[in-house]
Amino acid sequence: MHNHTPIALDGRRVLVTGGARGLGAAFVRALVQAGAQVVFGDVLHDDGAALAASLREQGHAATYLPLDLANPESITQFAAQGAAQLGGIDALINNAAITNSGGKFADELSVDTWDAVMNVNVRGTWLMSTAALPYLRESGRGAIVNIASDTAMWGAPKLLAYVASKGAVISMTRSLAREFGAHQVTVNAIAPGLTEVEATAYVPAERHQYYLQGRALARAQVPDDVTGPALFLLSDAARFVTGQLLPVNGGFVMN
Repeated sequence: MHNHTPIALDGRRVLVTGGARGLGAAFVRALVQAGAQVVFGDVLHDDGAALAASLREQGHAATYLPLDLANPESITQFAAQGAAQLGGIDALINNAAITNSGGKFADELSVDTWDAVMNVNVRGTWLMSTAALPYLRESGRGAIVNIASDTAMWGAPKLLAYVASKGAVISMTRSLAREFGAHQVTVNAIAPGLTEVEATAYVPAERHQYYLQGRALARAQVPDDVTGPALFLLSDAARFVTGQLLPVNGGFVMN
């Protein structure tokens, strides 16, 4: 939709979680167009297989593997199979997440919903990062980008489990950056604003309008707005950037 300056990631071997559709699929497309080889995982098997097939038809190196972030064994398997497929891993985008808590006040949330969101969004991001670490360490230029959310910066109401999980992802990014720095692996987070994808179809029109009016750049946010910053953080241009949070939201929330 918008023409961004391309970033070259020729031959870079990248894992993407939650890559079957929405923002994740946009990351996969942008990566292969930048010359990267991509293995992406998702619980949405049909969507994942369809995306991989269409990208391969266009001559891009993209493979879909099943991945359930709620299942620790699935995470370990995905990292190992992805590394085998790619011959190593240079980068990881932790994009997969669930919302589940939308539209409910804090006192209406069930413990099961809270636990499900935390297991996927927080525990899943931690386990995926550590599963990829041995391969990222070998790369010598490993990079992780965690996809957070600007809801954690402004405290979006009626979304508590999700907001709390994304706040944890931001904090975790800093701690992992300190630990993984010894292995020359950078760890950064991007906090997108409300982006127009399938996953945000449930968001009430008023919330979309609230974002639109509050942005310094008063237009809808699309997946392409987020892919460029992610590719930058995976590129050699960002080798000395780690432990940082980059809000990408048209100036709705500013650091």
